[in-house]
Amino acid sequence: MASVLQPQKEAASGTYTFASRPRAVQSRSKYRETVSEQTEDQVNYGNIMYDRRVVRGNTYAQHILPITAQADPIEVQRQQEARRRAIARKRAKEQFRQRTPEPLEGRKHIDVQTELYLEELSDRIEEANVECQTDAFLDKPATPLFIPAKTGKDVATQIEEGELFDFDIEVKPVLEVLVGKTVEQALLEVMEEEELASLRAQQRAFEELRNAELVEVQRLEEQERRHREEKERRVKQQREILRLEKETAEKIAARAFAQHYLADLLPSVYTTLRDNGYFYNPVERDVETGFLPWLMTEVTNKLDRGSLGRTALDMLIRDVVDKRLKDFQQMEQEPPSSN
Repeated sequence: MASVLQPQKEAASGTYTFASRPRAVQSRSKYRETVSEQTEDQVNYGNIMYDRRVVRGNTYAQHILPITAQADPIEVQRQQEARRRAIARKRAKEQFRQRTPEPLEGRKHIDVQTELYLEELSDRIEEANVECQTDAFLDKPATPLFIPAKTGKDVATQIEEGELFDFDIEVKPVLEVLVGKTVEQALLEVMEEEELASLRAQQRAFEELRNAELVEVQRLEEQERRHREEKERRVKQQREILRLEKETAEKIAARAFAQHYLADLLPSVYTTLRDNGYFYNPVERDVETGFLPWLMTEVTNKLDRGSLGRTALDMLIRDVVDKRLKDFQQMEQEPPSSN
C-alpha cells in the first residue's frame, strides 16, 4: 500500500500527529512511461540508493559549492589588513636577518659541514654481498678451558663500615670537576658570543666599506664612460671636419684639372678624329674602298690565268721532251740494219 503523509493539527496534548490516507497501488505498465505521459498524482518509487540526491561512499572528493552570501566588508577589510601586516612583518624579518655577504668576483659560496665529525654524503647506499659455505663434516667441539688444580688456602679480609668509601670526602673532586667544567663551558659560550658579536661588527663594517667602495667604483666608471664618450664624439667630429676639408680640396683640384684638361680638348679631339679617319673625302674613300679592291682582284685573276697558262705550257713541253728522249733512247738501243 502506498501512503502519502498528511499533516494534522496539533492534538490537545500538544504533540504533532499525522495520518496517511490509504490509496490503491496503481497498475504498472509493461513498458516504462515517458515523463510527459506521467500524471501529477502519479508518484514513482524505487531504490533510494539510485537517487542522485543521495551521497554514496566517502565525501572527500565532493565539490563543495562556495557560499554565495555577501560577506561582511568590515570582516574582509580586517582580514586584508591582517594579511598585509603579516607580509610586512615577514619582509622586515627577512631584511634584518643576518646574511652572509655576497661573494667576490670569481668566487662562489658552497655548503660545508660544520659538525664535529664529518660524514660522507652519498645518495647511493653501500651494499656488500657475503657468502659462506658449511663443511661437509661436523665441526670439532670447543676445547674446554684449562682449570689448574687448586693449591693453597683461602684467606678473607674484614672491612669495617666507613673504611671502603666515604661519600662526603670522595664526592668533592667530582663536584669540583663538574662545577669547573660547567663554568669553563659557560665562559667558552660567553667568549663565543662576544666573538660572534665582534665578527658581526666586522662584517657590518666590511659591508659598509665595500658598499662605499662599490659606489666609488660606479662613480669612477660613470666618469670614465662620460670621458670616453666625449673623446669619441670629439674624434668623430674632427674626423668629419678633416673629411669635409679633404673633399673640398679634391673638388677644387678636380675642377682645376677639368678646366686645364678641357682647354686643349676641342683641337685635340678634331685632330684625333681626323687621324682616325672620321673626316674623309667621299671620292677618295670611294676609290679606296670600291675601285682599288676591284682592280687588285682583276689583276690577281689575270696573273693567276697567266701563271696557269705557263704551267700548262711547261707541262706540254716536258711531256714532248720526255717523249723525244724516250724515242732517241730506243733508236740508240736498236742494232743497225744490214743492207
